[in-house]
Amino acid sequence: MLSAGWLIAAVLVAILLTAWVTLTLTRLDRLHARVDAAQAALDAQLVRRAAALLHLAERPDSGLAPGRAEELIDTARSALAVRQWQESDRGVVENQVGRAIAGLQQDRPRLPLEAVTELAEAATRVMIARRFFNDAVRDTRTLRARRMPRLLHLAGRRELPLFFDIDDTSMFAESPTPDQRPGATP
Repeated sequence: MLSAGWLIAAVLVAILLTAWVTLTLTRLDRLHARVDAAQAALDAQLVRRAAALLHLAERPDSGLAPGRAEELIDTARSALAVRQWQESDRGVVENQVGRAIAGLQQDRPRLPLEAVTELAEAATRVMIARRFFNDAVRDTRTLRARRMPRLLHLAGRRELPLFFDIDDTSMFAESPTPDQRPGATP
C-alpha cells in the first residue's frame, strides 16, 4: 500500500500538470484571438489603402493622365473586390496596389496634398498592421509547435495561421516633400 506522502505528491503533481495544461490552453486561445483581431485590423487597413488609391484616381484634379488613372482605378477596385482572406490572390492583388502606389512617387509633386497624405498614412498603417499580424502568427505558431500542445491537440481543429507577406516597403509611406507641405510656397 502507498504511503500518505506518495499519495499527496501524486495529487500535487496532478494539480500542477492540470494547471499547466489549463494555462497553456488559455494562452493558446488568447493567441488565436489576437491573430483574428490582427487579421481584421490588417484587412481594414488594406481596404483603406485601396480606397485611398481609388479616391485619388477618381479625383478630377488628381493630375494623372487619363490612362494612368484608369489603371489605378482597376487596380484599386480589384483589391476591394477580393474578400477571401485565405485566397492566394489576395497577396498578388495587394502587391499590385503597393506597386501602383510606389509608381506614383514620380508624380507626387503634381498630386493633391490631401491625397498624398492619405496614401502615405494608409501605406504606413498597412505596414504596421501587417507587422502586428505576422507577430501574432509567429507567437501562435511557436506555442503550437511545442511538444505539449501538439501531443494534447490543444489547438483543436483550428487551422495553423499563415503569415501574410506583401511588399509594403513603398517610399510613398515617407512624409511629403518640403514643397508639398502646408504653407510651403511653390
